[in-house]
Amino acid sequence: MQETFEAWITPIMIGGLMLFMCFIIWDLARKSKAGKFGTIMLFIVLGAGMLGYVIKVIITYVMENGAV
Repeated sequence: MQETFEAWITPIMIGGLMLFMCFIIWDLARKSKAGKFGTIMLFIVLGAGMLGYVIKVIITYVMENGAV
């Protein structure tokens, strides 16, 4: 039961955290009056860590399931 709960709640909570981090980046851009280009750059640079995590999850899934 606990393993099932953890298997479901972990991706949901990490997804929620990523959405919250996107909100923080957007709020940072808005409060600093970064403009369109500045906002895009903030999302690219600060969002790169989140993208790296998503890529890691995908690579791990592919390696564990043998899908190519």
